[in-house]
Amino acid sequence: MPAFIQDRLGPMETGPYGMFQAVADLLKMVQKEDIIPSNSDKILFKLAPFVIIVAVFAGYAVVPLSENLQPAYFETGVFFVIAIVSLDVLGMLMAGWGSGNKYALIGAMRSIAQIISYEIPVGLSVLCVVMVSGTLDLQEMCLQQQIGADSFLFGIHLDVLNMSSNGGFLSWNIFKYPTLIFVFLIFYIGTLAECNRAPFDLPEAESELVAGFHSEYSGFRFAIFFLAEYGMMLLVSMLASIFFLGGWNSPLPDLGGLKLNHWSGGAGVFILSDVMGAFWLLVKSLCIMATHVWVRWTFPRLRMDQLMSLCWKYLTPMALVLVVLTALLKAV
Repeated sequence: MPAFIQDRLGPMETGPYGMFQAVADLLKMVQKEDIIPSNSDKILFKLAPFVIIVAVFAGYAVVPLSENLQPAYFETGVFFVIAIVSLDVLGMLMAGWGSGNKYALIGAMRSIAQIISYEIPVGLSVLCVVMVSGTLDLQEMCLQQQIGADSFLFGIHLDVLNMSSNGGFLSWNIFKYPTLIFVFLIFYIGTLAECNRAPFDLPEAESELVAGFHSEYSGFRFAIFFLAEYGMMLLVSMLASIFFLGGWNSPLPDLGGLKLNHWSGGAGVFILSDVMGAFWLLVKSLCIMATHVWVRWTFPRLRMDQLMSLCWKYLTPMALVLVVLTALLKAV
């Protein structure tokens, strides 16, 4: 996709439409020499990539793939994800300090400042979703957006409009509560910054810092950083799908006697429902993730002062206002 957007012919040569480019990059990185700088803190340098990737992929443990598929069940799943993913800043600091390189250290400090700052509007946007859902359970949030949920469209009860809810996208949070449309935008921008994706890739600004906190890394350790970055992108995309877009629920409404959102029957039907639930969650998440790639090659990089101004002067006050408005809407 980036190759199509940038009109780059090189990445499209490896397999049909460049489908095997990721495999080729992996094989290339595995074969490269693992270089450790002589003046680095070798223990911190070696541990940093693994701290980051463990922190990111531990968040997947509580993501519900369907009504019956969830690796680990926590009633406080939202709190767990926010807490465990925040530990990746520790790995970035270890990488920057352990490299013994001023560019890596500056990149690490930029990254920590950026991630901690943007956790404020992201946390407030998640608070809005928690208020309307009344739970910290990710599975319960998906169930509430299933057929049989409150029949609202942009905050207006469908009975008033002489309409009836038949499931599908009309049951999603983003359509039930009008404030959540703006909450979704804040969540999207904030998580984009937390993933260090352009235009918020100041920690990795190659024109200023070579490559930021992972400047001294090579081979497979370098690959781990990028695997964690894309793993983080998919994780926040899944969370956006669960918070706002129905999670594993189908966007298709029930059509007459065909119940697309309601499953009953034997074991085979339950297996089919799990497969379809995982399918819809991945489709929604990959669509959001595709926009992350799209944005990267569309907008120019912000300056550091612009990045902080956007967070503290605009996103955070807007998120606070939306918290109040969402609470009032929920109370009504």
